[in-house]
Amino acid sequence: MEKKNIDWSNLGFAYIETEKRFVSNYKDGAWDEGALVTDANIVMNECAGVLQYAQTCFEGLKAYTTEDGKIVTFRPDLNAQRMVDSCKRLEMPVFPADKFVEAVKEVVKANAAYVPPYGSGATLYLRPYMFGSSPVIGVKPADEYQFRIFATPVGPYFKGGAKPITIRVSDVDRAAPNGTGHIKAGLNYAMSLYNIVDAHNKGFDENMYLDPATRTKVEETGGANFLFITKDNKVVTPKSGSILPSITRRSLMVVAEKYLGLEVEEREVYVDELKDFVECGLCGTAAVISPVGKIVNHGEEICYGMEDMGPITKKLYDTLTGIQMGRIEAPEGWIQVIE
Repeated sequence: MEKKNIDWSNLGFAYIETEKRFVSNYKDGAWDEGALVTDANIVMNECAGVLQYAQTCFEGLKAYTTEDGKIVTFRPDLNAQRMVDSCKRLEMPVFPADKFVEAVKEVVKANAAYVPPYGSGATLYLRPYMFGSSPVIGVKPADEYQFRIFATPVGPYFKGGAKPITIRVSDVDRAAPNGTGHIKAGLNYAMSLYNIVDAHNKGFDENMYLDPATRTKVEETGGANFLFITKDNKVVTPKSGSILPSITRRSLMVVAEKYLGLEVEEREVYVDELKDFVECGLCGTAAVISPVGKIVNHGEEICYGMEDMGPITKKLYDTLTGIQMGRIEAPEGWIQVIE
């Protein structure tokens, strides 16, 4: 298929409307078959559950053009399962995981002309999401829902390379113990907006959230998991029931152990330990790994190097992106080819 006439190398990380999106509706206790549609707009009642009580969740994943010219997606089955978990926690009807993966493939195939070419640095970003669509005035779950997936071509998250960022230890809590921090609910991200704007206004790129119970342990940022490297090259990620199980983070831990031969550990990470690590990164779908150069903890500065991505972090980044782009053989089941 002939590609769209887009300046792929100069794309930013922003929404561009594409031609097709998948839509399925839940009514009378069942999902319909769903279909690809051309209309990008949504019409709903003024009292829709999502507008009154934020009953919505979402996912994010990408499609790539590999080195040999195939169009692929990366581990969509994990996105499907994570959305199942989100729906259960928010009292929303589960969209079947197998149908989720098939819908992802349909949307990519229908918008194949928008999948950036290999080597452009750009990808096709996919946003599956679900929301309560029927009127709800009392505090309760909606009766009807809509599941949608749209696609948009995006450029690299960092223009000019991933330069180390500066983050601060936040005084604001991201999620409550036994709350919704472990699911991808829209309300979690709404909660973080004030704090990220405040961080930017004060010269920081992101916030480091701590556990709200003791405020002694590292959790995550508003939209990414942490990854730390010790002096003896061990890869450590925080363990908590209040953080989102990042697919990128889980994949990087496999890469570290199975491809790079590094020791990996998921455990509680204390703020007091931050000065003992030699590298730090944020991991997520958008950027894969964002290197952290400096953490500011109320006047104390912990520096990891502000010039480049650390050597172990760089190996992790290069290996995972190599797998995604087809330069390195992937573990079984990680890559789904769009036929």
